[in-house]
Amino acid sequence: GVAGCCAKTTTAPLDRVKILLQAHNHHYKHLGVFSTLCAVPKKEGYLGLYKGNGAMMIRIFPYGAIQFMAFDQYKKIIKKQLGISGHVHRLMAGSMAGITAVICTYPLDMVRVRLAFQVKGEHKYMGIIHAFKMIYTKEGGFSGFYRGLMPTVVGMAPYAGFSFFTFGTLKSIGLAQAPNWLGRPSLDNPDVLVLKTHVNLLCGGIAGAIAQTISYPLDVTRRRMQLGAVLPDSEKCLTMVETLKYVYQQHGIRRGLYRGLSLNYIRCIPSQAVAFTTYELMKQFLHLN
Repeated sequence: GVAGCCAKTTTAPLDRVKILLQAHNHHYKHLGVFSTLCAVPKKEGYLGLYKGNGAMMIRIFPYGAIQFMAFDQYKKIIKKQLGISGHVHRLMAGSMAGITAVICTYPLDMVRVRLAFQVKGEHKYMGIIHAFKMIYTKEGGFSGFYRGLMPTVVGMAPYAGFSFFTFGTLKSIGLAQAPNWLGRPSLDNPDVLVLKTHVNLLCGGIAGAIAQTISYPLDVTRRRMQLGAVLPDSEKCLTMVETLKYVYQQHGIRRGLYRGLSLNYIRCIPSQAVAFTTYELMKQFLHLN
């Protein structure tokens, strides 16, 4: 949970800009990544860059906790029950952990996106509780909270899978090939070798970059579907396939399906680096090695 919160707070301003760009908010749709980063504080103040971050923290603590815990549990189950080990069980366990965490915390993500998409002076939702009430009453009860779940799950499987797979593989190869250069004894258990902090950050960053590139079009689809009723073209984005087709036909690959990807690299690489590094440090702090 702490790992997730540290990671997301580090990159919250970039997250807000990404949502504004992905869904073509009419105030910022003519701008690029860096010009939007500059325009948001001018229009909404510096706290505008952190809009929706309160909902993000409420979501990300359980999300991070469930994802990391589920990964360790699934890894054990896959190894013991299915007899699959090596690098493949990391990929499978990571995918399953990501899906589990997403399903458990999806309504909080939905509310966070709605709050982050709002621009000062045009508030439809007054806060987290108000957003929950509005979505529940106006968008079909509980099903309204799960709009866009399918592309999220489909996108999360490769994202979380490749993220954990890449980090775990780089970590095991690094400690096996160059233990003295890349590793050091764990603070809570000198018999266990862990990566040095800067190497941890590097491995986490690489893991984030690879995972993000593979799953990004589905992330764009998910945001469009989540924003649903807020967007003027919502009736064309009812299902995952419809949304993918619509974004591709209207905006193409670079300006549609991969719009905001450069920002996502800037956002996701440090986010994953901080997440994995904090997780490894918290394991030592809580004597889990």
